[in-house]
Amino acid sequence: MSIDVPIERPIRTTLAGSESGAREARLGSVTGYCGSLRDLSAASGCGGPKDRDRCYTQASLCNSACALSLTSYIVDAAIVHHGPAGCAVTAMGVANSKDQLAGALGLDNSRSGYVCTDMGESDTVFGAVDTLRDVALETYRRYRPSAVFIGASCVSGVIGEDLDGVARDVAEEIGVPVAPIHCEGFKSKIWASGFDAAFHAILSHVVRPPERTRPVVNVINFFGSAREELTGIFAELGVEPLFVISNTSVEQLSRLSESVATVSTCGTLGSYLGSGLEERYGVPYVRSLQPYGIAGFTDWLLGLGRVLGKETEAQTILDRDRAACLPRIEEVIPKLRGLRAVVGMGPGYGFNTVRVLRELGIEIVHQAAWHYDRQYDDGRSPASFDVLADGAADYSFSVSDLQNQEIVNILRRTRPDIYFSRHPGSTVWAMKLGIPALCIVDEYHVLGYRGLLTFAYSVLDVVTNRSFTENLSRRVKLPYTDWWLDQNHDHFLAPETPGATTDEEELTGV
Repeated sequence: MSIDVPIERPIRTTLAGSESGAREARLGSVTGYCGSLRDLSAASGCGGPKDRDRCYTQASLCNSACALSLTSYIVDAAIVHHGPAGCAVTAMGVANSKDQLAGALGLDNSRSGYVCTDMGESDTVFGAVDTLRDVALETYRRYRPSAVFIGASCVSGVIGEDLDGVARDVAEEIGVPVAPIHCEGFKSKIWASGFDAAFHAILSHVVRPPERTRPVVNVINFFGSAREELTGIFAELGVEPLFVISNTSVEQLSRLSESVATVSTCGTLGSYLGSGLEERYGVPYVRSLQPYGIAGFTDWLLGLGRVLGKETEAQTILDRDRAACLPRIEEVIPKLRGLRAVVGMGPGYGFNTVRVLRELGIEIVHQAAWHYDRQYDDGRSPASFDVLADGAADYSFSVSDLQNQEIVNILRRTRPDIYFSRHPGSTVWAMKLGIPALCIVDEYHVLGYRGLLTFAYSVLDVVTNRSFTENLSRRVKLPYTDWWLDQNHDHFLAPETPGATTDEEELTGV
């Protein structure tokens, strides 16, 4: 049964405009909060919570990097990043994995490319739209892509470069979609706003009205590691998956409107595109838990089965997996029950990971989300959050946009048995403290019953084989003073109420 909970008013995606908008303004999302899960739930129902600024911030991630790395994985699209050369470091991050993924799938990505206009001081003063136009045309001449995405930067955004006008002119000249992506980093502290910006460009410039309906389900995910498994499952439901958007072509993306349904592996990632396809073209977006663990996979697959009219077939798949894997899962649970865990990752994966850990009998002592969405683009609160907020056990909760200095403080204070993250740069800090850590990079690592069984043994391995973690912690000196480590993590944030005063020394150490 679906667990969607509507809230005050529906939020429509702004598909008519040129931009998706920042999550802070569109969804009431925040990057600063300290309290408990239940308190957060109560505040969310009253139009909050209010965002809290930090008195000290380390480097985080940029929504431009999220937007342009995501679109870089389209096999026949080119990226023109209109900004200084340093902003194009995103290209280095995706180059190897992009080629490896395409090679593993036997795909030709020779028509994709990532270039930068290399804006300098003169460009910042006098503008560089002519350079942008020339670079976009040369990029098309060299790569012959099926679409060109023009990505903004903080510099091009601050001086007001007309990306939309250049995109229209170049599209008329070369005859393929040219889509501006308004992903200036200064517009949002939430890097997930970059996902929305990328999907807005795809919805506005690439997706075409449907000519017919095809037995295809759009699967919004990052890299699609479970292609073989999901293809087999979906075949029993009479459909085939289209893994969006990594390693898809522009032609495949143009036909997203012809699919019979859309599902996602992450509510944070899938909200904008799923809601947009439903709003504009009537493609049903299956709103459910993500397919992790027993409850999540059940809700996800039955939700898709209802849309397809194949609930019986979906239940048959679940019963088969349950019979094959549940006895083995129940064997390992007693070995994990009572472990204390801290979870630090994006909210979509974080809430679902907490739910999975509870299925294994693991206690949650703290969760740190990199941001928090009060609602998604359809006006509903995240299903995964509702399940936890309605559960029996409350726990400490904070919102921290990958501020590792806060994570270190939280870990030192709570001393969990294990730390879970999706970012290796965060995981290593726990290990330096002598706390075993597991980085759940693969979005399908805990897919269904089989994934839960594998995950349970991965956790058992990590907490049992501790020699590397212990040796590392004995040989590493943390760059934090005892004064810092003795602080409460909520002291790192300024008060919510505007104009409120707090002892400056307590907040900043000055």
